[in-house]
This record gives sequence, C-alpha cells and structure tokens, in this order.
Amino acid sequence: MKSSASKYQETAKVIWNKPESRSYYRIGLACSSVYENARPGQFVTLHLPGNLTPLLRRPFSIHRLIKENGHIVGMEILYKVVGGFTEKLTRATAGDPVNLLGPIGKGFTVSKNFKKVALVGGGIGIAPLIFLTDALKESGVRLSNSIACLGGRTSDDILCKTIFKSFDITVCTTTDDGSEGEQALVTRPLEKWITSNNPDMIYACGPMPMLRAVADIANKNKLPCEISIETIMACGLGACLGCAVNKNETTGKYQHACIDGPVFNAKNINL
Repeated sequence: MKSSASKYQETAKVIWNKPESRSYYRIGLACSSVYENARPGQFVTLHLPGNLTPLLRRPFSIHRLIKENGHIVGMEILYKVVGGFTEKLTRATAGDPVNLLGPIGKGFTVSKNFKKVALVGGGIGIAPLIFLTDALKESGVRLSNSIACLGGRTSDDILCKTIFKSFDITVCTTTDDGSEGEQALVTRPLEKWITSNNPDMIYACGPMPMLRAVADIANKNKLPCEISIETIMACGLGACLGCAVNKNETTGKYQHACIDGPVFNAKNINL
C-alpha cells in the first residue's frame, strides 16, 4: 500500500539547528501544510541550495512534526554527522534555505485498537520512532504498557531517552561497550519483555543485523512486526533501483525501500 500523501518540493527555512550529542544534530525546518498527511516512518530528501556536491539529494526520516494551534508548521529531523552533506548541514543557521521534498514512502501501521507495543531503535534508527510514538499516543495506545528498547555502540548513540520517558513508556538502553545501560545487544531487553508481554506490534528501525534479529524474535514468538529499512536511496523516487529489497517469495522479485517502504512487514522481505 502506497502512502496517500502527495510529495511536495519546497524551499524550507531553518528554524533552529543544534547538537543532540557528540555525533548527532537536530534541525527544525518550516514546512507546508502537506505534512498534515505525513505518517510516521515516512521520510524527506534534502538539498542545500548553492551546493554542487553532493549531486544527489539525501534522505532523512521525519523525526517529529512541529505544531502550532493544532496545525503543522514545521518538522524536526534528527541526523548523524557521517559525511560531507551532514557536515555542511551542521553549519545551517536560522533562516537559511533548505530544499525539501516529501513526504515519501510507506509508514508504520498505527491503530487505535493497539493496547501494547514494543519499539526497538539502534543508533540513528531511533529517529522515526519519536514521530511514531506521538502518533501512537494520539491514537489512544496506553504507552505505559509498552516498551522502547534503545541501543548503540556507545552512550553517544543513545538518543531521545528523555523524550521516550516523557510518554511514560518503559525505556531500556543497551550499548556495546557498557557506557549506557546494559552491555548487550538491544534485542536482549526485548526478548526478556515479551516473555511476559504480548504486544500488538513490534516496530524496529536500525542496522540490518539488528532488524534481522528483531524479525527472528517476532517470528519465533508469532508476533506482528514492522521494520524500517536503512539503506542508500540515491533518488528517493524508485527510478534509480539502488534501494532494492528482496521480497520473501520464491519468485525472487524485488521491492524498493523508497516507494514500497521504507517500512515493511518483516514477514514479507528477506533480510
């Protein structure tokens, strides 16, 4: 199922741009009312006017929508500084123009019938889960019955912990080096939690090995699971075929993360 929201290209203005931790920034962009129809899990692509490199636009999850008087006036993007484009993006200041295209892709399923959910995020994969948590709360899900498992290599990669806690959701953190929370894979607290809980949905976004492990846990416990794929999206429009995802079918056909995803039912693709 494709998103019902129309893609719209505009020149957005930077509202603010500030560091979240040593390697991560959070930027606010003023945007049009088309994002009233955006769904958690969708993404946008950015280009910095006047910059010839990189040539192609860069994709970023919608981290959160900014509302005034009940209307969408902007969005937040949480990004990791990993290359030339994001390094340039850190230098953007209030009022600077950013070329914005979105919302793009298929988002997460949110239902008012959900009573309990599990969210699993690894590193920058945590980014779309805040928008998702906002939507779950608005739909009436009792987040006090739910869990957010946040993982990373170090404490620098543990993002948005305070925001998740503000929803009264149980938060568990893990790091590879033990600098934050339990020294373990992020799937460990998930496995412990589901031994006594039966969530209506497991949501996950992060590195592919993490997604594979979460999907295996969901399959073993016969639980529904949606995952958001982190992959290179050169065009974001399904034209370049660079973000192909292997469907879980004997036909060997492919889907594309930018238009058929980035959110997929974990049962429908080969990880």
